[in-house]
Amino acid sequence: MSMSEQPREPDQGGEPQRDSAAGPASAFPSVTSDGPSATPEAQRALSDGPFASHDGPFASPDGPPFSSPDGPRAEADGPLAEVGGASAEAGGAFEEVGGVSPASPVGRLAATVERLSREVRAAQAEAEGRALIELAKGVLVERLKCGPVQAARQLAELAEQARVTPLELAVDVINQAARDRMSEVTDAFLAATKAADGAEADSAAVRLRAAESGVLAADDTQAVADALLEQALRPLGAVAVAVWAAGSDGSLTLAGSAGFSPAEATRWRYVPPDVVTVARRGLIEREGQWITSLGETGLPSIGLHYHPDGGRVALPAGTGGRIHGVLEIAWPAPLTPQPPQVVRQVEALAELCAHTLETYTPPQAGAQEPRVLPDAAELMDLADGLHDPALVLVPHLDGDGHLADFRIQHVNGRFLDPAGRPRAVVSGALLLEAYPMAAGDSELFQRVERVYATGEPFRARRMNLTALVDQVPLSAVADISISRHGTAVLLIWRIEDETARLASLLQHAQRLGRIGGFEENVLTGEITWNGQLFDLYGRPQSSTPVPLEELPSHAHPDDGVSIRRFLRTLLHHRRPAAAAFRLQRPDGVTRHIRIVAEPVLDTDGRLLLVRGACQDISAQHWTEVALAATRDQLAHTEQQAHERNRLTLQLQHAIMPPTQAPLQVTGLQVAVRYRPAETEQLVGGDWYDAVVLPSGFVLLCVGDVAGHGIEAATSMVVLRNALRGLAVTGAGPGQLLSWLNIVAHHLTGSVTATAVCGLYDPVRRTMRWARAGHLPPVLVRGSEAAPLPLVRGLLLGAVPEAAYEEAEIQLAAGDTLLMYTDGLVERRDRPVEESLTHLLTTARTAPSTLDQQLDRLLTYSKSDTDDDTCIVGIRVG
Repeated sequence: MSMSEQPREPDQGGEPQRDSAAGPASAFPSVTSDGPSATPEAQRALSDGPFASHDGPFASPDGPPFSSPDGPRAEADGPLAEVGGASAEAGGAFEEVGGVSPASPVGRLAATVERLSREVRAAQAEAEGRALIELAKGVLVERLKCGPVQAARQLAELAEQARVTPLELAVDVINQAARDRMSEVTDAFLAATKAADGAEADSAAVRLRAAESGVLAADDTQAVADALLEQALRPLGAVAVAVWAAGSDGSLTLAGSAGFSPAEATRWRYVPPDVVTVARRGLIEREGQWITSLGETGLPSIGLHYHPDGGRVALPAGTGGRIHGVLEIAWPAPLTPQPPQVVRQVEALAELCAHTLETYTPPQAGAQEPRVLPDAAELMDLADGLHDPALVLVPHLDGDGHLADFRIQHVNGRFLDPAGRPRAVVSGALLLEAYPMAAGDSELFQRVERVYATGEPFRARRMNLTALVDQVPLSAVADISISRHGTAVLLIWRIEDETARLASLLQHAQRLGRIGGFEENVLTGEITWNGQLFDLYGRPQSSTPVPLEELPSHAHPDDGVSIRRFLRTLLHHRRPAAAAFRLQRPDGVTRHIRIVAEPVLDTDGRLLLVRGACQDISAQHWTEVALAATRDQLAHTEQQAHERNRLTLQLQHAIMPPTQAPLQVTGLQVAVRYRPAETEQLVGGDWYDAVVLPSGFVLLCVGDVAGHGIEAATSMVVLRNALRGLAVTGAGPGQLLSWLNIVAHHLTGSVTATAVCGLYDPVRRTMRWARAGHLPPVLVRGSEAAPLPLVRGLLLGAVPEAAYEEAEIQLAAGDTLLMYTDGLVERRDRPVEESLTHLLTTARTAPSTLDQQLDRLLTYSKSDTDDDTCIVGIRVG
């Protein structure tokens, strides 16, 4: 802060005294007896020097120390003060990066990028501040006639007493010593902002001197442009700067630029004479050009496609009445009118450029100029012609020549950053700096690196891209294409448009559902069809759509009534309606169509337009026709099957009645039971027989033919009658089964069956029996029940000839013998042995009569196979 702004100690009246005629004074505090140990030589040198004030604090020995109207001020936030802050804040970047764990590779990468960026900015600020401090020390060395060490000590002590940073005090020293154009601009700016915060005013002075220091230390005009943009213009909101050198023939040469891409700078490296641009207007008009919006002027200029609506300033850069070039500054947004102090600040920057342009030598014809690599230049032109966002990447090598990163050489006009950042922010940056999350889960950086190394293109759909903006991860889904072209890499991505994706999904759904949409404006007669509806009507898309009023003429005559009812409901009653009709297409094909539509009314209830859809339901119609025919056929088949089962059951009952008249045998009770299957379709082949033979023996047998239905019933009849006929020969049960096996194998179509056959001798009370794959009879004697020991016997009909073993059992009075088929004991979820145990338990509790015992067995049977069942029981009297 300049001393010209500081008040004196209040006098006796209590009001501060201010000398309006006093010129700019030094920012040094006066040295009192109790102040810091500044040497008397320093005080005298400061008082006698060109930066001393006639009536300032240095001229008043009894004046107070340097003070501010607002009291002592804390350390300013100058660039040097920011160095420590940057270092302190750098550690914070390691705590959390976009919610990513600091221990993860992505977190470490993002934190490293943030830390290095802060360190670079801090180092630049420190270097620029050091240059100003060294210059101020040189002024003190010359004025105080002391060494550098003493000058540094004096500068530090005076800054501490004034409670300002050494950098701000150094700028005040330089301004007081120089009394140049820059100091005048600084004083004017400080005077105009004296009501503002002191830190802001002092930062302006530091900014101008830092920019001057950077310009003076620059080796070429490119470094000048970089220093101007970073030190002085970015705080004003500018994003790019161009320094033009004026030729004797009226041409302009781009001597240096910052903020524009290298490709853009290459295109504009030379502007021929008489070509009207923004820079040429600034060269011709001595007051310069302050343009609110570049797009409104229609003038070409460097970076026009980056910021077409941004503001521009073009000022002549001259010294001593001679103009050496033009300083052009670009803003990203329209430029509002600037206050006079900002205008003078920019003019001072243009004068700084003039000092550098005085010694600038344009490149000779044929000389080697720095330019973009041919591969990258060709890719830039290619990328600009693409309709998708594209980036041109060139390899960035470290000091050892190893690939460290990729620089974003160019972004095309269609570029769309996933994080919404403008193109100028991304162009020119390193890939991992602009997109640190590219090294994360998406592996985008690894993909680019592999494509550059191998030349093999990479394509991917719906790849997740994540950008880190202000430590917040922003994600987008994109289709990726990466390809190598020479020494450059072309990266193309297409951010997924949700609206386009849903429209495509709807189009495919209409195609698969064979649905066509339409909209008809009843006021203008305009009709809109989609492509699917043209296909349904069999008409080319270049033909005229069919109005709803003409729909009956395109339908089958028999459907006219339903269509007219549909139109009346829709157009007259103004209610949604639907109808089905047969569409007769021009190609002679008839399609079954279902149409649905709704009216759209205005606020007064008048009909504006009709929109709806048509669906081809031909396949559904013919399917329904086929289903109806199938239902009729099934009903007829079911009726036939029912009739057949009824006849089969009648046949079975005629042959095998559920009960039969008791046999008249002395000393023997005989009872039979037959239980048909619960389901009529499962008419089975179970059979029984109990008959007195001519020999006096009683034939007892049960059997089961495999299968169900009419075939099983007829086979059962054959076997039962054959066994009864064979039994009159007097043969034993084993021989009878052998003959019955021949009948089953040869005379009944190779059916298979099981059977058990016994011959009871009433005189001896014995029974000889044999079995053919059947369960053995059960003997109930007293309170015990057990199956008879097994004898060998093969299934009937399995082989052409078979022999069957016989056994004989002696029965006593009161004994009960039971023969049964598997329908009595068989279960799907239990083994036969378990079911047989249950049967024996039920048989032990014998009721008083044989008939009751057989009924009890049927009642308590746990069979669940819905099979028919036969039981034959005898009880010896």
